[in-house]
Order: sequence, then C-alpha cells, then structure tokens
Amino acid sequence: MKIIADYNIAHLHDFFNPNTLGQNIELITVAGREITAEMLANYQPDALLIRSVTPINANLLANNTNVKFIGTATIGVDHVESDYLLQRGIRFANASGCSKHSVAQYVLTAILALHPDYLFQPIKLGIVGLGNIGGTLARYAQLLGWQVLGIDPFLAKDTQANYQQNLDKLLRQSDVISFHVPLTHADDSPYPTHYRYLMTSQNWQKIQPHTLIVNSARGEVLAQADILANPQTVVLDVFEHEPQISDTLLHHCRLATPHIAGYTLEGKLRGTQMIYDALCEHLQQPISVNFEQFLPKETSLFSNQFSQSFYQKFKNLQALDKYEKEQLLDNIDKIYNIYADNTKLRAVATPDVSGKDFDQLRKDYPLRREWQAYFA
Repeated sequence: MKIIADYNIAHLHDFFNPNTLGQNIELITVAGREITAEMLANYQPDALLIRSVTPINANLLANNTNVKFIGTATIGVDHVESDYLLQRGIRFANASGCSKHSVAQYVLTAILALHPDYLFQPIKLGIVGLGNIGGTLARYAQLLGWQVLGIDPFLAKDTQANYQQNLDKLLRQSDVISFHVPLTHADDSPYPTHYRYLMTSQNWQKIQPHTLIVNSARGEVLAQADILANPQTVVLDVFEHEPQISDTLLHHCRLATPHIAGYTLEGKLRGTQMIYDALCEHLQQPISVNFEQFLPKETSLFSNQFSQSFYQKFKNLQALDKYEKEQLLDNIDKIYNIYADNTKLRAVATPDVSGKDFDQLRKDYPLRREWQAYFA
C-alpha cells in the first residue's frame, strides 16, 4: 500500500507502518503544499494523509485512479470537496474535535495575556460558531463565570431574522469576540462565513472600540481591510492572505501567531489517531495504536495539595479564590507563552512575512501541552 502524507502530521511512522496496518506500507512524506496533481500521477498512491494546506478537488485527483482513502488530520474540511470524493467513491475522514481543548485554551491564554483582570470579573464573551471548538470555549468561559453570547444557526435552528438579531447583540455587547466557524460561501451554505457575508464592514461598525477580537478559525472570515480600518484590539492566528502576511497587518495586531492555535501534542496526536482509526476501518484492520502512549508525563506546576484541589475545582472555576486565580494566571503563562510565538512570527517579517517563512515556523513549531497535562 502506497501512502503520500504531509510530513507535519504527528508521529506518522508510529501510526502508519506494516505492524500497525497489517500489510506492506510505502510511506512517502512531503510538505503539504507540494502534494500536486503531477506528484499523484507519478506515484499513484492508494491513500493521502493531509492537513489544511492541501486542497482536495478534481484538479488534484483527475489523473489518479488508485486513491481510495483520504484523511485530513484537521477539524476543518473547507479545503476538501467532499461531494467530489463521494462521486469518486473515495473514503474521506477528518479529525473532528481533535484540537478543541487546544484552541479553546489558546483563546483563553490570549485573552488573559492581554486582560489578566478579566479572570476576576464577569465579562461578556461572544463566540461565533458553537461547534466542537466554540462549544468547548463556551464551557470554559462559563466555568470562569463569564457570560457567553454565542451564535450558531445550525445548533439553534434560528430563522434568518433571529440569527441576525442575535449576531447584532453579540457584536454590540461583547467584551471579547472569538470566531470558530468553517469558511463557507453563499453557494455552499445558507449562513456563509466569508467576510463578504458575515463580518461585513457594516457589522464591524457595531463592535465597541474596547472589544478584543480573536480569530483562530479561517483567515477569510475577517477582511484585512476591515481589521486595519477599525480600532479594536485584534489577535490573529489566521490571516486573509495566509501564508503571506503584510507588515501593515502585523503592526495592527496586538498578538499574531502562525496558525498554531491547535498545535498541542495532544491535539496533533488525536488528529493522527482519528485518521489512523478511519484507515484501519477502511482496511478492516484492528486498531493497534493508542496516542496516549506517546504523551510524556509532565511535572505538576502546582503544589501537591493545591493541584489535587484545583483538579476538582477546575470543573467549577468560579469556586477558585483570589490567590488560586492568581496562581492559575501564572501557570497558564508557564504552560504557554503566547508572546514568544508572537515574537517569532514578527522576527521573520522582512518587512512582510513570506509563505516560506510562515510554513517553516509551523513545521518547526515546538508542540506545547494542554493544561490537563500539568494537573497532578
């Protein structure tokens, strides 16, 4: 069996080998952007393992007749034309929910890095999209005692009028707005999320100047022109013209990171596990790898007594006293220094960030751990 895989997928060789798949495997690893129609025509692989930088469509697959399985180790699937795969009879799997805690914790880290005082007051957090990631963020926020103003028409089944009314309320009242939606357009969704339809220039005018805006979803959810034209503080992990980023946009962002919100060891390994499980099912082979075997044990950042009580209180963070909240802030910074990623991205701007440098930062990214790894 011949597999072409994006080499940024975590622990590829541990999951995809003759012992774990029960047959001879030729694993060809390349950069995701280098997976082209010409490469597939030359190699004629049986399976593709990709991430979000590889568009899957008829142009890529037209001259390949062997591919019967495609797995993307990502939550999002806007880079995949699933209807075309269905027509071709190609099995498709994604890693739904693999990095939901990773991204939610990234957002909380960004918020608290810029506004540590928010941990001690009941702010209003607007969440656009309440799927795996947005829903997880909402649960964290509620545990912190924050009020959540969330919208997701596919969960609430709102009418268009109610959806717009709720969106208006979210935009006007939120202290922080975080985006967790797939990238969709008018021809493939009744509620398109591309900035031409969702975050229009008119909708930007409804947001209060003090509001913090965080986008870790897809770059084209927010137009660069609107970001630059408005005074709100912005945190971006994704960019409209990614992987190129203009120096002007970088200077406008309070924090900017190279599309790594979900880049934790746990999130990456869950993603690999999910597409491995799906391939095993496709091949009718038993699952023989568990990602938890690749997770090293971390030293608790809390004292033994505190960590035990904190683990219980983590289920209800409102129960934390002032000292415990201060310790939580300190340890969130120890677990993930978001300013370091911000500095690394700005350091490769000469003056703009090139696609090559952006991709290299992602390739060389030292995977951080989720908060749970540091609880005793």
